[in-house]
Amino acid sequence: MDSKILAVLDAYHELIDKEKNSPREEAPGGRDGGQDRRLRAVGPQTGQLLNIIAKSLVAPTILELGTSFGYSGIWLAEAARQTGGRLITMELHKYKSAYARDMATKAGLSDHIDFRVGDAVAMIGDLQIGIDLDLVDLWKDLYVPCLEAFYPKLNPGAIVIADNMTRPGNEDVRAYARAIRSKPGITSVEIPVGAGLEISRFEPR
Repeated sequence: MDSKILAVLDAYHELIDKEKNSPREEAPGGRDGGQDRRLRAVGPQTGQLLNIIAKSLVAPTILELGTSFGYSGIWLAEAARQTGGRLITMELHKYKSAYARDMATKAGLSDHIDFRVGDAVAMIGDLQIGIDLDLVDLWKDLYVPCLEAFYPKLNPGAIVIADNMTRPGNEDVRAYARAIRSKPGITSVEIPVGAGLEISRFEPR
């Protein structure tokens, strides 16, 4: 990775460390009001794994569900640039997408990212291209609805990675694991990286 990307990742890592060491405060608004300032980033270990997997694909169309403030998008976009692919990243809030775009510009990666703002399920439905790699990392009650939307658009050999699978007490992620493992052509495994990842591969039967 070049110095611009490393500098942006370092800036994110400082914010991640600060967030980990600060008392958690529930900001007003949050999901609906657009006041939430917590990164909730996947972290460097997961980011590096995303980058490695993305670089194993040839010119992939990468879909990121949950741009947030853009940390995981840097790892994915760097891989897209290296492989001739492209990242489509979807976020509910404009202010988060704008922050992510600014950081991607500083990293020299914005030309490889298509930033989209709005309802993820609806935007997935509007996609006219197949998906080669999908990162699922948005509000957990949307995991299954998003799965139902993107599953018909997976290209043969596509990989789907869902984050936060080992967070305690969240039935929504368990429902997602059951749902994706029941889909035809899917093989899937949960791995203990970061907050837990469900990594799935689609191969039509």
